[in-house]
Amino acid sequence: MACMRTGDLCQLAADLASEHGAAASDYARRAIVSLELEGETERAHFWQALSLLLDDIVAHRLDPDRPIVVH
Repeated sequence: MACMRTGDLCQLAADLASEHGAAASDYARRAIVSLELEGETERAHFWQALSLLLDDIVAHRLDPDRPIVVH
């Protein structure tokens, strides 16, 4: 599987949140469950990471226009 940079993943989450609002988090969670049931664990992990970013963006804990800082 190709890797995606953290900033690109955050931008994708921001775009989904902008387009779909809080429903984007629901879409991500449904994708996780569906992919896990299909045995697609790597793809499910991708959506899990995206889901975490979506939750933080929707709750205004993460500003996608600012660099992500990991402590």
